[in-house]
Amino acid sequence: MGARKRESANQRKEEKKNKSFAVLRNCPTSPRKMRYVVDLIRGVEVSKALDILKFSNKEAAGNVEKLLLSAIANWQAKNEGVRVEDSSLIVKEAFVDGGRMLKRLRTAPQGRGYRIQKRSNHVTLVVDSAISSATQTK
Repeated sequence: MGARKRESANQRKEEKKNKSFAVLRNCPTSPRKMRYVVDLIRGVEVSKALDILKFSNKEAAGNVEKLLLSAIANWQAKNEGVRVEDSSLIVKEAFVDGGRMLKRLRTAPQGRGYRIQKRSNHVTLVVDSAISSATQTK
């Protein structure tokens, strides 16, 4: 590995240490359905996002709610002595990527087989304080 590549990798690693995030991998829901739920909470305050997810009638909302609670716990572990209520946490980044696909065959007429793709996804949530993110952009 070259020096420039190593330096940029170390820089990304240092930035990752300062972020509070949680990742859900191989969730057996299609990415399209999961993106609908994740779009509801992107950029929203954490307490409001938890309420949105709790009262959403989508099945994916339960998984995202659990993931958001995990991201909040990760933020608390990195910021000891600071209360969540006082810091006005927001969901800074939230995105869904496609995961692995299980490929199955369904019987079809005249001896054929139709291909079924059972999709899964990876969800990533980044939680940050609204106050600290505002000072970093200035």
